[in-house]
Amino acid sequence: MITEIAALTIDPARAVEFEAAVASAAPHFRSAEGCLGMSLERVIEDPARYRLVVHWETLEHHTVLFRGSPHFAAWRALAGPFFVAPPVVDHARAVARYF
Repeated sequence: MITEIAALTIDPARAVEFEAAVASAAPHFRSAEGCLGMSLERVIEDPARYRLVVHWETLEHHTVLFRGSPHFAAWRALAGPFFVAPPVVDHARAVARYF
């Protein structure tokens, strides 16, 4: 499993609208091949920053299949207008679980 972590920056005055837009986009992730789950986290120290955390079966499910799909276009149409900076995306794979 691969974890995508997208650092998103928005205008904090539009947080309620942004969170609603991400909720509206959730079905597009749910329908995407290889998507195992998603969550949205707000950074406590900086209310303009969020993390979108998405679990994928493989890296290609995100970078090839999802990004090349209408689901990605719908996600960007819903959430993209809120971004005040380009998203920064990292991918990680768990190497150990301790508890």
